[in-house]
Formats: sequence, C-alpha cells, structure tokens
Amino acid sequence: MNGTVTAVSSDGVYSFTKPNRDSVTLLAGLGVEGDIHSGVTVKHRSRVAQDPTQPNLRQVHLIHQELFAELRDAGFEVSPGDLGENITTSGIGLLSLPVGTLLHLGDEAVVEVTGLRNPCLQIDNFQDGLLKQVVGRADDGTVVRKAGIMGVVTTGGVVRPGDLVKAELPAEPHRPLDRV
Repeated sequence: MNGTVTAVSSDGVYSFTKPNRDSVTLLAGLGVEGDIHSGVTVKHRSRVAQDPTQPNLRQVHLIHQELFAELRDAGFEVSPGDLGENITTSGIGLLSLPVGTLLHLGDEAVVEVTGLRNPCLQIDNFQDGLLKQVVGRADDGTVVRKAGIMGVVTTGGVVRPGDLVKAELPAEPHRPLDRV
C-alpha cells in the first residue's frame, strides 16, 4: 500500500488552519518540529484541560487529499492545511489502516498510526456545515469519521511534497482505528 505526500503544513501557534511549507521535520517522540501540537504530552487544549499528563497520541495529523474532492462535490472548498493537518497524502487509504501501522514518509521518517481524528465544532466555524460532511453515521448507526488520522513519530526525518508514503501493516489480528 503506497501513496504520495501532496502537502506538508505546520504552525507554531494555535490556529485552525496551518500554512503549507516546503518541508517539515518530524522529531521522534515529539511530532512536527515547531508545530504547536508537538510534544510528549497532549497539546490539544481540550485534552490539556482534562489531564495535561496524558501521552500525546496526536503528534502528527494526516489527511487524504481525496477527502477534499469529496467535500468539493458537496459544495465546500477545502485545501491542504485548511483542516489543521500536518501531512496531506494521496493514493493511500488512510482511514482503512489498522492501529499500529507504520507509515514510512520520504527517506527516513516513520509515523505510527494511533487512531482517527475526532473533529470538533471548530470545523463549522471554518465553514458552516462542514462537520456533518466529515462526521456521519453508517447504515448500521456507527459513527464514521473522515477527518484524517493521527500518529506518533517513531523515527524522525524531513518530509516534503512528492515524497513516497509506504504503509507497513502490524502483525494480525488488526485493530480498527478509533478516535484518539
């Protein structure tokens, strides 16, 4: 299972969107160098308020570019970095990967997949009605989250648009992604 990095984004301050960069540097055990969500413990404000000592399972946020086409068809204009992701990919089914998948990004970096992004109401402040497009329900009533996946950096390195993404699946049995 391979794909491509189409964009990389980071921001050193809390903001919903993140500007695109020529490259980002992933730091093992921390996340994206210079990004507000980088660190060993949680950095998302709601999680810090609950317990600031929790491990940061959301060091890197990845979204599949194919989501943007789906959103465009529904009348929304969303581009890489707009939803706060650090790495935008194409050609790889991020949402179908199991927990523990290792994503090899470029020549060196490796991110271990920890779970699904659980988007909050801020997404509707960005574009009204967008939350319903990225969180819904399947026919059986289960919640479907499409706003990307989260991971932790196991091996650091530089990631650039155009880099290859290779998924290394964990040993079976596979655990499906759940929100983190």
